[in-house]
This record gives sequence, structure tokens and C-alpha cells, in this order.
Amino acid sequence: MKTIGFKSLLLLTGLLFSIQLASQVTPEQINRLDSIYSKALSDWNVPGMGIAIVSSDSVLLAKGYGVTDITTRQAADANTLFALASNTKSFTTTALAILVDRGQLNWDDKVIEHLPWFAMYNPYVTSEMTVEDLLSHRSGLKTFSGDLIWYGSNYSRQEIIRKARYLKPVYGFREHFGYSNLMFITAGELIPAITGKSWDDFVKEELLDKLAMNRSTLHVSDLNSRDNTAQPHVYVDNEIRQILWLDWDNMGPAGSLISSANDMANWLQMNLSNGIFRGDTLISSRQIYELQNPRTNLAVSPGAKRMFPETNFKSYALGWSLMDYNGMKVVAHNGGYDGMISQTLFIPEADLGFVIMTNSLSSMYYPLMYHTLDELLHVAVKKNWNDNLLEIIKKNEEKSKENTAAWEAQRVLNTQPSLPKESYEGFYGSKIYDTVQIAQRNGELELQFGRSPLFTAVLKHWHYDTYQIEFKAFPSLPKGYVSFDINRDAQITAMEIFVDNPDFDFTELDLKRLP
Repeated sequence: MKTIGFKSLLLLTGLLFSIQLASQVTPEQINRLDSIYSKALSDWNVPGMGIAIVSSDSVLLAKGYGVTDITTRQAADANTLFALASNTKSFTTTALAILVDRGQLNWDDKVIEHLPWFAMYNPYVTSEMTVEDLLSHRSGLKTFSGDLIWYGSNYSRQEIIRKARYLKPVYGFREHFGYSNLMFITAGELIPAITGKSWDDFVKEELLDKLAMNRSTLHVSDLNSRDNTAQPHVYVDNEIRQILWLDWDNMGPAGSLISSANDMANWLQMNLSNGIFRGDTLISSRQIYELQNPRTNLAVSPGAKRMFPETNFKSYALGWSLMDYNGMKVVAHNGGYDGMISQTLFIPEADLGFVIMTNSLSSMYYPLMYHTLDELLHVAVKKNWNDNLLEIIKKNEEKSKENTAAWEAQRVLNTQPSLPKESYEGFYGSKIYDTVQIAQRNGELELQFGRSPLFTAVLKHWHYDTYQIEFKAFPSLPKGYVSFDINRDAQITAMEIFVDNPDFDFTELDLKRLP
């Protein structure tokens, strides 16, 4: 009789354990989660969401909750479309993995081998940057550096990438995690360089079509011909407001996917099946492993450890975030779009995965993620994640109010600008962002970003040569400030824009007065 080796026994035991966990998800558990999801909408004041829970061979839940928008009040369902934002990154890395399978690309290829015009601030980084570096957020740039180049702008993908060379790094190359959308836009451009097909066409043909994700799209413009679409919402003065969809085509490889619970269920099942979907191998199990292999370590702070004692490590792989939870490896990613937040997650050992998509700029997805993990993994002592995280959110809101009050306390009343209004008019720019214009309209100074039509604001005098602004097209952004630098010759030399928010660093633009 043939004996089973130790490693084979471990593998067999693991497979049986995964099958056992998936099969142990009972209707009672799904019903409990269903109640939690329904209640969360009112707790967090979110209009609607779509959720799918799957194993590799079964859809345990695919459902819509609430409404698609606060105007029509149409019921959301499993086919309602939501923005997946940065969850797109794993589609981009999977598309590149297909090229690796075909022998057309290697993870350690230098980027300049495929994009000779690519450059970073440091010539050494330019020459040594690999495909793997692009996809693991270790370029040396700080988190979200350069996002104002693409956000709301008409810069093309290649124009955006070419401006990356002017962004100053804050970390050493490969020394620190810095989340970079620009590096993922760059990674997407490898596909047309290698295949002659656009990133959009390749992802649609090789992933969306083959996964039967028939309602999904990579373009906001396609929503004009699709029904059952969720609308984005934000909070303004503690009231929820519906906003328009914003075109993210120019950063597509980093975040333009729009999908539904039913479609995302197929995506999760393919990943749980090691690259196989309905009998067809889309990507090899070897490359599935590479995509989920840790690349850049992330710190687990003492505060995080107290809040999440079940988690000991976090890292970033290739388009996926990794952590452990209750002794199991969790593969996940989230995404933030204007007025929508989403979360994709799966546990390979447990053969279980889920997606949460919401149509509001709310943190609701986060407690729901942990509620779902606890239920699916049979955690004995379940926390009240909803109440715990609501309390943290309230504390953060209070801190934000304190910051606003601190700004107001710095204001010096009854001051005047140093120069007449016409002196502030003109163009300001840098290599990072071409031009921002200040011009008088209806007797007031107005700011207009040259390549980003929606970034416009009236300058309201605040004190001295500082003005307050409000980008009304982006109600999720707080009010900001514009300050002018004036030399001894009474000449304006520069302008700085500051908006206190976690997503965009306006000061990074380094705007100088142009001739």
C-alpha cells in the first residue's frame, strides 16, 4: 500500500479544512448577516449597497440592499452597478499575470524595457524600477502623491505618467510603503506596449468577458446605456447629498471598474479556484500564488493591535492587501470613489470570499467586513464592530472640528490684501501641473485649474494675502486656502493651495507665477 508523505498529508488536511469551513456556512449564518446588513444602512445613513458571499463553487448570497439613489428610490439588487475604484488594481495585476503565463512579461522586467520614455525623479530609480515595484507601492513616493494630476483632469494616461518624474520621493526606493495610483496607471500602459491592445480592451476580453461579468464596464460613459446603476452620495453638513458620476478613464488601470454583486461573485470564485472559472483556466495557479505573495510590509501599530488582536501582520502583494485574521490568511482590497466605497475579500484556506459595495462615502463597509469575517470563520466571541467603529468615527469627526477651529483661531481680522486685485491675476504652474489661472469675474478673483475644468473656486479674502476657497463641484472636500508669496519688489512669485484632506496634497503642485 502506498503511503502518504508528510507534506501531502498537510496539503490534504488543508483542503479538507477549507471544504469543511465552506460547507459549514449555514442558512442561519447568512440570515444573521442579512439582518446585520439591513440594519447597517440606517445606522450609517447609507442609501444602498450590493453584497455577494461565495465559495469556489457556490454563491451563498448575492443581494442588493436599500436603494440605488435618494432621488428615484429604486430598489438595489444583485445586478445594481457600483464603482469598485481601487479594487480594479487586482484586475490589472491579473491581466499582467496572463502575460507572464504567456512568456511575454516577467515580474522582474525593468519598466524601461517596455516603456523607454518612463522616468522617475531619481535616475537610478528610473533604471531599476521593475514591474513588481510598480505593483507593490514601494517606489519611494508618498501615499497618493500626484493624484491631482489625474483627478478630474483631461490629461491622458501617458501624460500623467510622464509627469511622475517631477514628483519628489519622501522615502528610499523599496524602503517604505507609499500607495501610488500613478504607478498602477504606468503598469496598465505595459499592456498596449506588449500586446498592441489597450488596457481596457485586454481586461474586457481576457477577464470581464471570460468571467461572464456581462454588466461590468471600465467606463463611466457606458452607464448611459445601462440601467440599474447606483448613484454616488456624500455627506454635506451631516446631510446626505447625491452627486454626479466622475469620469476616471484616465486612471483606468488604478480604479475605473464598475460592477455588480453577481459579476463580482464570478471574480471571487475564479480567485478561490486558483485561476479556473467554469472549467477554463484563465491564469495559472503559479501566478495566482505570485499575486498573493507578500512584497511590501506594513506596520501593525500598537493601537491597531489593541483594536484587532486577531491580526499580527499586514503587507501588500501585487494588487492585493494581505493580513492574518484568526490564524488565516486574508486577501483583500478596498476602493474609494467619489461617493462610493467598496471592499473585496477572500480567505483561500476557508474557500470563502465576499464583496461589499456601497453608494455613499461612508465607513460602513469596514465594520461589515469584520462582522462577515467573524460569522464566516465561526469566531466564538464576536465583537460589536458596528458600535465600536461608529465611536471611532465620531472621535475623528470631533478632531476634524478641532482642526477647523484651530485654523479659524489663526485668522487676523480687519486685514487687507497687500496689492490690488489685478495684481493677483495671471497664470501659476509647475512641471507637475501646467497652469492654474487667477482671473477677475464679476468683481471677484476666481481660481481655475487649466486641465481640470471642475476645479474652480471663488477667492474670498481671509486675511492678509490668504484667501478661502471652496471647490463646490467636490462637496466631500472641505474649504481650503490660497496664499500668495510676495517679494520685496511687491511682485507675486508663487501661490500655494492648501485643502486639509487625506486624499490630495495641493501643496505638492508647487505653483510658481508664470511670465
